[in-house]
Amino acid sequence: MSRLVFVNGNLVDEAQATVSVFDHGLLYGDGVFEGIRVYGGHAFRMQEHVERLYESALSIRLTIPMSQDEMAGVVQDTVSANGITDGYVRLVVTRGTGTLGLDLRGTDNPQVIVIADKITLYPPELYENGMELVTASTIRNHPAALSPRIKSLNYLNNIIAKSEGTDAGSVEALMLNHKGEVAECTGDNIFIVQNGALRTPPPEAGILVGITRGAVIQLARDEGIPVLETAMERHDIYTADECFLTGTAAEVVAVVKLDGRTIGTGRPGPITERLMEGFRALTRGA
Repeated sequence: MSRLVFVNGNLVDEAQATVSVFDHGLLYGDGVFEGIRVYGGHAFRMQEHVERLYESALSIRLTIPMSQDEMAGVVQDTVSANGITDGYVRLVVTRGTGTLGLDLRGTDNPQVIVIADKITLYPPELYENGMELVTASTIRNHPAALSPRIKSLNYLNNIIAKSEGTDAGSVEALMLNHKGEVAECTGDNIFIVQNGALRTPPPEAGILVGITRGAVIQLARDEGIPVLETAMERHDIYTADECFLTGTAAEVVAVVKLDGRTIGTGRPGPITERLMEGFRALTRGA
């Protein structure tokens, strides 16, 4: 069945959902985006996602041609128009058309694009048994060069690291920062469990502060599980009791090996499973 896509102010058939070849989003990856999960026909934590989108846009001096409330309405309308009950929204804002040059002053007409579709999660066996990670040689972009808080259309850094993971037979890969510290995975944030407490890299480690990450931190604190945002090395993961990832598409998934080294018992741990169940209850009421 053909999808309806919001682009340039209208819901149109996906075949008519086009942008100019001179759009700087295409030419230079100049734009911002959000990925949002849909549960029960409603976008999860819509306000947080929309606020982050507008913060990213403000940081790169991109003016979005509608208000935050209008944007939220467009997202929900696109979800409803496509009959999505459990799925995913890709919300994109491009710089707009311009010349074959970097000067943003020559651009106009930023494009707002909203795609709502079904979602493919990691295979069920990974949630049951946990996944294996490898460490990518590609490090996260230096935060002094580009703030990791900007969710931009240029994801080449993550794509190259992801390819290292898939080449090694892993669906994800761990990325370190310029200090050699643990940052995040190519599309997910990372946590470990040590002595009953959660540890996860802080924003200054060069991570994108995930919406799902925040939801899981709150779930843990509500259950009395201590949470520490602190610098981590791979040694901390190798010696952890448990490890798991969080992300919009991943939700919560255990990690049982890193670089061929078994973490904990080699199975999803009890705290990881509690948080998986808690997140399921939060999003699905079950």
